[in-house]
Amino acid sequence: MTDTQATWLTQDAYDRLKTELDGLIANRPVIAAEINARREEGDLKENGGYHAAREEQGQQEARIRQLQELLRTAQVGTTPTDVTEASPGTVLTITYEDDEDTEKVLLGSREEGSHGDLQVISPNSPLGAALLGAKPGDTREYQLPDGGSMKVSLVEVEAFTG
Repeated sequence: MTDTQATWLTQDAYDRLKTELDGLIANRPVIAAEINARREEGDLKENGGYHAAREEQGQQEARIRQLQELLRTAQVGTTPTDVTEASPGTVLTITYEDDEDTEKVLLGSREEGSHGDLQVISPNSPLGAALLGAKPGDTREYQLPDGGSMKVSLVEVEAFTG
């Protein structure tokens, strides 16, 4: 399993997502009962409540599948010990070309949420993928959504301490 297939999560984020998943699974019978109640109201073509309940069920099932996969592949609380290069779970100090200011980001899952002023960048994003494996002093180029490209330099790598 490579780092980009696994999702790095803190224990807190894992617990929060597991609680959300358990709640969604526990809510399945409630949604099914709502659909049955709406179905009994009559003509399904004209029944907005029925269609809304089915839509909600579809969204919940999609989130359940997403959370199950995320938690299945999660690397929980494993702060990298080798912080000589950019890898999931490291805090990166970066600078963009033609910009003197530095920015600190956490290379990890967006499910981590924010950590104060620390922005989270997914290793699967164009920027995150470009930075994976970079060492301080390396400059990498990545594709922008508009088709252009941007250069980013890695200034410093440190372990994420939460």
